[in-house]
Amino acid sequence: MVMKRIIPCLDIRNGRVVKGVQFLNLKDSGDPVELATRYDAEGADELVFLDITAGTENRDTAVRMVERVAKAIFIPFTVGGGIRKAEDADAMLLAGCDKVGINSAAVRRPELITDMANRFGSQCVVLAVDVRRKANGYRVVVDAGRTETEWAMEDWLLEAQRRGAGEVLLTSMDQDGSNAGYDLEALRSASNQLRIPLIASGGFGEARHALEAFRAGADAALVASALHTCGLTVKRLKEQLSKEGIEVRPC
Repeated sequence: MVMKRIIPCLDIRNGRVVKGVQFLNLKDSGDPVELATRYDAEGADELVFLDITAGTENRDTAVRMVERVAKAIFIPFTVGGGIRKAEDADAMLLAGCDKVGINSAAVRRPELITDMANRFGSQCVVLAVDVRRKANGYRVVVDAGRTETEWAMEDWLLEAQRRGAGEVLLTSMDQDGSNAGYDLEALRSASNQLRIPLIASGGFGEARHALEAFRAGADAALVASALHTCGLTVKRLKEQLSKEGIEVRPC
């Protein structure tokens, strides 16, 4: 049996960890290297860093952060935000991350997925997919959830998988920052479409939410504010999941 993964997520703005609701009302949550080191010591399986205000002017800041993190931790980590071409991904991988996340740029130019998979290998390509629930199903949104696209979630997942994405990080924008649990219906639907790993994102607040996500078909659970500010630890989370019969890597 493949073990389920616990992946702390650190949203980055100008080199600092922040957290808000649907990427709004952002509050400082600490230094990325300090938090990454803590989660590594607690038993996190991987980390995800999302530069939520990435732009050309912040590229050097992001590279320096990746270099600092790579020197401080011993677990794989993904960096996303502002990756618009293969050269952007190359810079992050050379700085020391293991995978690169892409989102809006891939929706606007799907061949980016193919380019990156061919150049770096599918194992380095994490497709972040943001969705909102609509009357006729789930619709893919971009620009931090502000812009609705023509893609139905299921169609975009199949297209991305065909083009070589290595795994999917699925965020329910309706649940993001709520601590009320993941969107299980979206996870079940996505899991039915995919042969590649699926990471649940958006809404984690307590251990039972990760349990529900794994039972809905997720291979990994992304967790953020509950770890940063609510006193929960990766070790305690894994202990609770293990008691429920979920196979996780020991801390």
